[in-house]
Amino acid sequence: MSTAASDATAVITGIGACLPEHVVDNDTVIARGALRTDDAWIRTRTGIARRHHAEQGTSTGDLAVGAGRAALVSAGDHRPDMLLLATSTPDHPCPATAPAVAHRLGLGTIPAFDLAAVCSGFLYALVTATALVRAGTCSTPLVIGADTYTTIVDPRDRETAPIFGDGAAAVLLRPGGRDAPGAVLATDLGADGSGDDLITVPGGGSRHPRGLPPPGPDSHYFRMQGRTVYAHAVRRMTQSSRTVLGRTGWPPDTVGAFIGHQANQRILDAVAERLGIAPARRFGTIHHTGNTAAASIPLVMADRTVHAAVRPGERALLTAFGGGLTWASVALNWPDAVPRSQAPPADPDTTPLCTDDLSRSHPWTTTTPTSTPAS
Repeated sequence: MSTAASDATAVITGIGACLPEHVVDNDTVIARGALRTDDAWIRTRTGIARRHHAEQGTSTGDLAVGAGRAALVSAGDHRPDMLLLATSTPDHPCPATAPAVAHRLGLGTIPAFDLAAVCSGFLYALVTATALVRAGTCSTPLVIGADTYTTIVDPRDRETAPIFGDGAAAVLLRPGGRDAPGAVLATDLGADGSGDDLITVPGGGSRHPRGLPPPGPDSHYFRMQGRTVYAHAVRRMTQSSRTVLGRTGWPPDTVGAFIGHQANQRILDAVAERLGIAPARRFGTIHHTGNTAAASIPLVMADRTVHAAVRPGERALLTAFGGGLTWASVALNWPDAVPRSQAPPADPDTTPLCTDDLSRSHPWTTTTPTSTPAS
């Protein structure tokens, strides 16, 4: 059935995820970095109990291949004609990781490119892919969010080491009507480069290339100013969410699923409280995946328990905040797709076999934010 141009949008038709098999609890993170903290402090301040770490030799591209293959299995007969990979931990500074991922998925010479918006990356890529579908540039783009932050996080840094995990997740899009389950209905993007030093890896780029004196000790590690980031994240995610709710005309109490970037449980709760989203409508995986950067929102979308709790076509609100500074929100109808998951491929020349679903996934246990994270 044809769809009128004014009613056409991108519709999510497949969802896939890939998590490393190695699960690391808080006590292990504390011991590895000799951190001055304990399990209770990490759980209270962040909501995180464990996370997945990629084994040595497993790259962002490996996880992206697993997630992409799972999304294709979920989607059935639809074949991608473009691939967008949101990541801030690519396999190499050059070239982009996406073309290799497309090759390993057997997608031939389709257009493929990386998109860097840090933790907002998946939503930036989803908005970009939707625009390309609406413009007729492509019809079935594969959007992947994948990161291996354990490769850039300092294990001795209490601010970041307990927070981040590794993972990837993907969605496949197709053209469809705005009333279809999975339809992307409204979007909002923003950036503020005046805060580019709040979330950063200072060294290694063209500003501070290798071979010259570094800008500071351990400048190749990821650094974050937690207290300041907390305030920015709550404000920007709240404002951006209100923008897309306004564009759809949805009252907050009609949202069936609220999924924020899985950065910190208290940030998520603070945004939801300001929007008026009921606790029963807030979903996430932060308890057992931690912050997986660009992969965090699609990993929640791949959560089988979320799909059991949210009906296809229900109103869903996604929102994220990341380095740059960047932020994004998307309103969509909840997809009618069965999520699938896969293990990372054993080596770059093999394609992974489909494995079980994300059986450890579950809705949030929410808490009321009382203070900003300590540094």
